Amino acid sequence: MAIEKADALILGAGQAGKPLALALANAGWKTVIVEREHVGGTCINVGCTPTKTMVASARVAYLARRAPDYGVNAGPVTVDLARVVERKRGIVERFRNYGTQRLQKTENVELVFGAASFVDARTIEVKLRDGAQRRFTAPKIVINTGARPSQPPIAGLTDVPALDSTSIMELSELPRHLIVLGGGFIGLEFAQMFRRFGAEVTVLEGAPRLALREDPDVGEALREVLAEDGLRIECDAKVERVDGGAGNIAVHFRRDGNVQTVRGSHLLVAVGRWPNTEDLGLAAAGIAVDRGGYVTVDDTLQTSSAGIFAVGDVKGGPAFTHISYDDFRILRDRWLANVDARLGDRLVPNTVFTDPQLAGVGLNETAARERGLDFRVARIGMNGVARALEMDESRGFIKVIVDAKTDQILGCTVFGIEGGEIMAMLQIAMMGKLPYTALKEAIFAHPTLAEGLNNVFLALDA
Repeated sequence: MAIEKADALILGAGQAGKPLALALANAGWKTVIVEREHVGGTCINVGCTPTKTMVASARVAYLARRAPDYGVNAGPVTVDLARVVERKRGIVERFRNYGTQRLQKTENVELVFGAASFVDARTIEVKLRDGAQRRFTAPKIVINTGARPSQPPIAGLTDVPALDSTSIMELSELPRHLIVLGGGFIGLEFAQMFRRFGAEVTVLEGAPRLALREDPDVGEALREVLAEDGLRIECDAKVERVDGGAGNIAVHFRRDGNVQTVRGSHLLVAVGRWPNTEDLGLAAAGIAVDRGGYVTVDDTLQTSSAGIFAVGDVKGGPAFTHISYDDFRILRDRWLANVDARLGDRLVPNTVFTDPQLAGVGLNETAARERGLDFRVARIGMNGVARALEMDESRGFIKVIVDAKTDQILGCTVFGIEGGEIMAMLQIAMMGKLPYTALKEAIFAHPTLAEGLNNVFLALDA
């Protein structure tokens, strides 16, 4: 079989691979990008785009039910789940098609649909969708194959019709009672979403509280909000066995030495993700992986095999679209601008699209204390923010960690309406190394949520 030559080979058209292919091609590099299924990766096809589209529908249902609180008579509220899914599919296809067409129309890029695997450290074999095969070689190869939902080793789980974060978004009829295994952020987004669609929802979380990586007060506030929305939250629930069939699934879990059972019509498994590495033939290329199967990289994103790089979720670490995109920037700058870009100590923001949103960046109170830092905590409830009260969206709080000596902002957690947008303002201040006093004394338009940044720091001057 003839081996076709390129300047760069990219495996996976996700949120790092696609922009990298375009950047290299525009710089004159002959670039081949191989995609097994759909352009756009997890984010566009089964992650951020579809879930947040459905979250928006759930929020409309939530607000419609609250209409009397605002003096509006809207009548009984029902949700047409099939129409919600149809709307979601339309937006996904629009995003996906745009990305596909950009690649196909860009000079110097060839988009190849098929399954790729390494023959050796310089050669990739692609099994095309029509059964044919092609081989490629390039001095630079990038792995951007992402990850997928994992399935825990729970007795009976493979014998029941369990859903994952992809298949649950294809349901056309509302579950009567949805059981969610896993109280992580993916599970909680779906749990609240389907509760607002009208399903009964139970969440089983093995840890002693929600949001274990967050401060305890954050996890408790999140639990209270979800309980207020009608979700049943069971923490410290060690699932031992699952049985039953379609429409009648039983989950047996142990807590405090006692076995309890919850029964529902549908089961969502949301307990983590696995990297898409097992079919890549990494050993043939001398590419090392860790115990979880993630490709190991150095701070330039290079794997253990020279000239081969890994970006996005497949390399482990924070599984965020914005991290994948920043990985692209590192390779782009290193290869095209001769800039010594590296992973370094990245400031990684995160927003969970529960309602209210839970967002954070930098250090939280727990992390600052573990590092032995001299810090102060500024906090204000969203019920102290005029705009939140006017919107009747006063659940949650803003909490900011400040260096006691330099007045620099070390991090924040925002649990509130549009928490991600408020967090981003604090992130910008951190990037610009502004002291907290600059925000405390800033003129923000009234009435906006941003005004909360004037008030949150007032306690520090007491």
